[in-house]
Amino acid sequence: MTKAYGRLLIKLSGEGLAGEDGTGIDPTVIGRVAQQIRDVHDLGVQISIVIGGGNIIRGITAAAQGMDRANADYMGMLGSVINAMALQDALEQVGLPTRVLTAIEIQQVAELYIRRRAVRHLEKGRIVIFGGGTGNPYFTTDTAAALRAAEIQADVILKATQVDGVYNADPVLHPDAVRFEKLSFDEAMRANLRFMDQAAIALCRENGLPIVVFDMGVPGNIHKVALGERVGTIVSE
Repeated sequence: MTKAYGRLLIKLSGEGLAGEDGTGIDPTVIGRVAQQIRDVHDLGVQISIVIGGGNIIRGITAAAQGMDRANADYMGMLGSVINAMALQDALEQVGLPTRVLTAIEIQQVAELYIRRRAVRHLEKGRIVIFGGGTGNPYFTTDTAAALRAAEIQADVILKATQVDGVYNADPVLHPDAVRFEKLSFDEAMRANLRFMDQAAIALCRENGLPIVVFDMGVPGNIHKVALGERVGTIVSE
């Protein structure tokens, strides 16, 4: 089988690790994620991952409830580091070499993010997990994913979601919503489609970085995308 991408970045939500409860980390769910990533690694693809912290705390939600926004966002970044460590453990249990790099210095548990170091780890076949977002409040982990993907010169961002692509409306609330197979960056931004935040989409557009939005809950989907099969929605120039 011929891989379609040499280096990719997977954007995982924290909620995607939580299972049905929506909070915490479900060992069964994170184990399935690790198995899917191993299948892609076996193709010889260089894999990096940005993971959110929404299963532990969402900064913007905490801010809406009265917490200082910057403080809430830093707490969210720390939540993403917890998820990165949990994913690292799950990946190593299936025999994969990993490194966690964080935008916030926590030297006892992870390496500080340095672009050249991250690229070198990828070149050595290690899976690189980016925790801590961008290291700055007021930025989402979607934006962190776009930033890191551009910095390491990834070929594509795989945006793992709980639906099978980008729709013109929320398919949960609107059963007649239409799914797109392809979108341009400009179309996505004009329609204000919320599969990623606008800053992240704009950063991908500026760097010619395609995004594939797909359902992480379907076994084998990451493998199919890595092989270039049509899965979900592709957003590109």
